Amino acid sequence: MAGDVRIGTVVFPVAGLGTRFLPATKASPKEMLPVVDKPLIQYAVEEAVAAGATNLVFITGRTKRAIEDHFDTAYELERELEQKGKHDLLALVRATVPKDVNCIYIRQGEPLGLGHAVHCARPVIGQGPVGVILADDLIDGTGQPVLSQMAAVHQEHGGCSVLGVERVPREETDRYGVVSGESGGQGITEVTGIVEKPAPEVAPSNLAVVGRYILTPAIFDLLADTAADHRGEIQLTDAIAALLKHERVVAYEFDGVRYDCGNKLGYLQATVAYGIRHPELGVGFRAYLRGVLEG
Repeated sequence: MAGDVRIGTVVFPVAGLGTRFLPATKASPKEMLPVVDKPLIQYAVEEAVAAGATNLVFITGRTKRAIEDHFDTAYELERELEQKGKHDLLALVRATVPKDVNCIYIRQGEPLGLGHAVHCARPVIGQGPVGVILADDLIDGTGQPVLSQMAAVHQEHGGCSVLGVERVPREETDRYGVVSGESGGQGITEVTGIVEKPAPEVAPSNLAVVGRYILTPAIFDLLADTAADHRGEIQLTDAIAALLKHERVVAYEFDGVRYDCGNKLGYLQATVAYGIRHPELGVGFRAYLRGVLEG
């Protein structure tokens, strides 16, 4: 793949209520659920920063203040850590967001779907491509973060939009946006169609879009003209389908393992996977799990 490719702005739609994790998410955003010692949104931000993002746009809701606090400066905490000589922890807290990265927070006044959430970012989007990361999908990139992989694909294919996809069981297509197209080799599919949550018997393929996008600025005009679906939501999938009439779009089967942390089983799987290789806890945690399984 190409070398240093940067996606300067990344959007994080984080206004959802996280009802699958109630009561844990009654007062705390689902994006703040920790996987070992970092919240889901922190992993997403680190992936964006690795891809070169300097503008992080969080589309928030009324109950999401904890996300803003997490990426803000914690003066009292930093002062206490410094006074107690806990310099490693102090460095960890200060590194939550690099100093040259801007955090921008925009309220999504109504829960009108993913497309509407992305469109809310339009006032702060420039003329370049924009990344979109759904923090629920925690993806452990093999050797390189997934958005960085996609940025290289974006450059190699003439600056077109790129959708992060993976193959899912046919019976699960009704949970995703699903693409159709022709294989171009090396994990690339030339997208000819995309449909939101098709029933398994009518799904055009089992290539599902899973929470990673690089989109050209043209998507925002199309989102503005996208009609709401039967649930009253504006779907990003519908705007991408319209984009196909004007521009090339490719789907990329990324190199990595995805954990669907939007459901409890996926969240537990992620916790185990990240826990057993944690530099401080991994050896002990692996031994504990072995004992549980053998007991």
